[in-house]
Amino acid sequence: MAQDNMAFNPNQKLTFQQMAEDHLDEVMGIEALSFTSPWSRKAYLYELHNNDFAHYIVARLEDRIVGYAGMWVLMDESHITTVAVHPVCRGRGLGRSIMAEMMRRSLIMGVTRITLEVRSSNQPARSLYASLGFVEKGLRKKYYADNNEDAVVMWAELMQEESFCNYAKMI
Repeated sequence: MAQDNMAFNPNQKLTFQQMAEDHLDEVMGIEALSFTSPWSRKAYLYELHNNDFAHYIVARLEDRIVGYAGMWVLMDESHITTVAVHPVCRGRGLGRSIMAEMMRRSLIMGVTRITLEVRSSNQPARSLYASLGFVEKGLRKKYYADNNEDAVVMWAELMQEESFCNYAKMI
């Protein structure tokens, strides 16, 4: 089914699974719709097969992938590398659910801090991350090569017991 013709049914249950190579056709479709400088299939294949620090998931509504996210886990820190939701499904809380799932999985792996970069102009994402406990801690000047836009660096502290329950409720 073509991702750009996707209909959104709010009664469908969102589920998560580890990203696999056979998900990449759908992931690449969302990637192209979501980013001005999308990652290549080769980059995702490297992450899935060669990066021992990488953890990637897909979010599904029934048989369709509607979003995905990835992170690197290094000791007690996670670094979110990518997050995307299909444009048709945005504004319905799926990004929040995907991020909460990444935070939950981080906690299971013993992570205490999580970081990400976000375009300075991406106010919806910055607001979402702030609502999940992320705090703006820095700026990477001219971080994005496509237009030299700055990246806002955000961090969140993960509290083991309390947060695990909170993140599980957000999903």
